[in-house]
Amino acid sequence: MRPAVSTIWDWLAELPDPEIPAISLTDLGIIRDVGWQGETLVVTVTPTYSGCPATSVINLDIETHLRGKGIEDLRLERRLSPAWTTDWISDQGREKLREYGIAPPIAGTAPDGHVMARIGALGGNLAVPCPRCGATDTRRVSQFGSTPCKASWVCNACLEPFDYFKCH
Repeated sequence: MRPAVSTIWDWLAELPDPEIPAISLTDLGIIRDVGWQGETLVVTVTPTYSGCPATSVINLDIETHLRGKGIEDLRLERRLSPAWTTDWISDQGREKLREYGIAPPIAGTAPDGHVMARIGALGGNLAVPCPRCGATDTRRVSQFGSTPCKASWVCNACLEPFDYFKCH
């Protein structure tokens, strides 16, 4: 008997992101769909960006985990459109990032850490709350952090460095 799709989603929620192990692949929002097509389980994955170096590891982790649960006929599909967005990170995932010491993405911001221009308003500098002390007196040190999807920031209040998960 094949497992229910909800059970498979639960299994996939056990898989950590290889670059940020504090957050699951489902909380990150990159697993877009799970379903049966006949006797084949199809899992659709949208990488955080098309050149993400962790994509092959993520696919291998998904395949290994599901085969270990008894899934024999499995197909992974890569979906690039629509492109992944940080809006797909769950609220629980955002809190996990914060607890891990990574500032979660702020809606309405560009990858370079600036507030995007809105109708009738100009963009400005972004105030990223420090994931350690919560202060917004922070500054970007580098657009590039420990992985391509993070930037390096420092808190002027507690003087701790931290990563900010950039929006794409």
